[in-house]
Amino acid sequence: MRRAFTLARRGEGRVEPNPMVGCVIVRGSRIVGEGYHRRFGSHHAEVYALRAAGRRAAAATAYVTLEPCGHTGKTPPCTDALIAAKVKYVVAAMSDPAPEVAGRGFRKLRAAGIEVRTGCLNDEARSLTRPYVTRLKLQRPYIILKWAQALDGWLSAPDGQRRQLTGQAAARIVHRLRARVDAIIVGASTAIVDNPLLTARDVPIKRIATRVILDSRLRIPPTLKLVRTAVQAPTIVFTQRSRDDHARAAQLLTQRGVEILPCKSRNQRIDLRDALHQLYQRGMSNVLVEAGPTLATAFLAADLADEVMCFVAPEALGREAKSVRFPARFAERFDISHHSADSDALFHAVRRSPVRT
Repeated sequence: MRRAFTLARRGEGRVEPNPMVGCVIVRGSRIVGEGYHRRFGSHHAEVYALRAAGRRAAAATAYVTLEPCGHTGKTPPCTDALIAAKVKYVVAAMSDPAPEVAGRGFRKLRAAGIEVRTGCLNDEARSLTRPYVTRLKLQRPYIILKWAQALDGWLSAPDGQRRQLTGQAAARIVHRLRARVDAIIVGASTAIVDNPLLTARDVPIKRIATRVILDSRLRIPPTLKLVRTAVQAPTIVFTQRSRDDHARAAQLLTQRGVEILPCKSRNQRIDLRDALHQLYQRGMSNVLVEAGPTLATAFLAADLADEVMCFVAPEALGREAKSVRFPARFAERFDISHHSADSDALFHAVRRSPVRT
């Protein structure tokens, strides 16, 4: 089963909004076939593993990280392939919470005389499927909240200016994230002050992330890099005002390829839940939020962060600078680990209680 999980992770960034799935076929004590879901719309893991096993799949055991599907979607049911191959046992790490699957796959297999066992490495399966389950249960993408700060906790200097704090190792981690997520969110202030591109560079590109700017007053200028490159990478601006309120600004942005979407407001700011639900409706599973102190605090306060990546540089910015405010009991609800990134430190927090199926 651990080999199946290793295989499954190869699909990260290519299979979403589907879950990552791996499958290993074992006959006796030997692996005779293995496979994983390679990209959205392609065959599922079981099919690739059965093809590799061929006739050796008969009377074998299939180890799969998620319940095999028993319905026809973009591909035929995996249960039919397992039954046709005459496997004897199916060991699954967890059931699939999708309504069209949930238990149906197991029932079809058992009805065909295949013995089914579930729950092997269930915690690992829940960790692997966090983005998939978050989409299903909460109707929003899985949120990775990231920022960089100085050792004294500040993200920007007292004058509000921000500069590069962390080194190349931290940058490589961020670019690998950008290369696999569906969208990257920044606030209008970050877009204006930092003028970022928000593209993945010098890493393998698994998908092109949509750049998303939260701009309640539609104040970003058309000279920003995000606007000038909108024809190269999809760019969305969420605003709480209608386009008619800022017709000239909207025209300048749309002429350059920016999509402007109205969003509900909450406390005179963009309603984060509404914005995330709109991204969910577009099929997005993983969203990276590259936040300044205000936006990071807002996501934490709204309990919308599923994962937090805080890079800490070994320097101080001084008093009266801006920092992220954590909600009470944050440490009780997240598992926190720390790692090194050359001279920088990375504090990584993952929600302790993922959405249960």
